[in-house]
Amino acid sequence: MSDVLLEVEDLTVEFSLSRGVLRAVDGASFEVRRGEAVGLVGESGSGKTMALRSLIGLLPRSARIAGGSIRLEGTELVGASDSTLRAVRGQTVAMIFQEPMTALNPVMRIGDQIAETPLVRLGYGRRRAKERALELMRLVGIPDPPRRYGAFPHELSGGMRQRVVIAMALSGEPKLLLCDEPTTALDVTIQDQILKLLTSLREELGVSIVFVSHDLAVIAQTCARVAVMYAGQLVETGSVDAVFREAHHPYTLGLLRSVPSFDSVRDHLSSIPGSPPDLASPPQGCRFHPRCGFVRPNCVEGTIPLIELGGRAARCLYHEDCAEDARREPVVARA
Repeated sequence: MSDVLLEVEDLTVEFSLSRGVLRAVDGASFEVRRGEAVGLVGESGSGKTMALRSLIGLLPRSARIAGGSIRLEGTELVGASDSTLRAVRGQTVAMIFQEPMTALNPVMRIGDQIAETPLVRLGYGRRRAKERALELMRLVGIPDPPRRYGAFPHELSGGMRQRVVIAMALSGEPKLLLCDEPTTALDVTIQDQILKLLTSLREELGVSIVFVSHDLAVIAQTCARVAVMYAGQLVETGSVDAVFREAHHPYTLGLLRSVPSFDSVRDHLSSIPGSPPDLASPPQGCRFHPRCGFVRPNCVEGTIPLIELGGRAARCLYHEDCAEDARREPVVARA
């Protein structure tokens, strides 16, 4: 059995708009190994959520996968039939959304919602499905499962609702969890509990995780490898420790330096100047060059490749200059 669970190669996702074609994801390639957590990080509009949703065909109606390959355990999902995708969703792959109330049925008891997949998809009888739901509620830390089984979503706190959503995601015994900023709407104490829960579930169950976030500390806490996205492209990949310790792309460095740190005192927080480009008409050359402090004439021409750097990669012609600057002023992004 291959150690690689998910292989994404040259993935391209497009929207057809009145003003032209918007390429939300442009040639993204990455892989996820069994039992591994991989983070996708970037500003809003960078393409990370579209990349995540494309993995199981949950794109908006105006979007389409225009190219590339998504192989799950060797099975190609790009162009797969609706029946194949339905078989994958909830069983081999499950998704945890940002806002639990949008993922829960407000008029259905939470226990029945957790038991639904074992009952409908896995062929469990009603009694066994209820037992499985109670087991999952204990697993994700919901107190007094027999009593909570009959509760409605509005009767639970935000943190408890997110635990219900995680239990629902696990109910089909998936091999891969897709997490779309699942802690953004929670306060920091509950966020920490949910992140620790996801980490313990990965270690205990061996499930793989793709974690989308704009929060570098969340990625540092939960993931072993990270892929940084900007304007629809992957601009840097590698281990979390390597990338966060010594960024090789100016955008990654800018993100890291915009995070407050308790380890050093700064007069002011750094910020990345300008705004992300319009993806319907992105700039030539490096897409980050209008905002980059390292920009040179050949950054604004042609196509800038993702340069392999021995276990990591960066889409920057002057990645050594960036790394040297990172070494001069180290940044710690650990939560």
